[in-house]
Amino acid sequence: MSVYTLGIWLVKPGREDDFVQAWRSLADKTQEEFPGAKAVLMRDRDVPNRFISTGPWESIEQIERWRASAAFVQGYEAMREMLEHFEPHTLEEAATIG
Repeated sequence: MSVYTLGIWLVKPGREDDFVQAWRSLADKTQEEFPGAKAVLMRDRDVPNRFISTGPWESIEQIERWRASAAFVQGYEAMREMLEHFEPHTLEEAATIG
């Protein structure tokens, strides 16, 4: 079974570029601590200060280790003041095509 993380980030207007830079830093540090980790950050075209991040993980346990890791904790702290809201999710694959 495939598992994923999904983050919905609402960034304070005017801080979008800072947020993207901070997210990239979090992603780089995540790759250092969790080799092979993959993620993508997407920006909502209709709500330009809303971003969605997602990535696959090997297991729920790996996601739990990542969320407790220095990479995530420090990365989130660096972004906190840029955010209006953050909504983290852990998802399991329910169906797929292709």
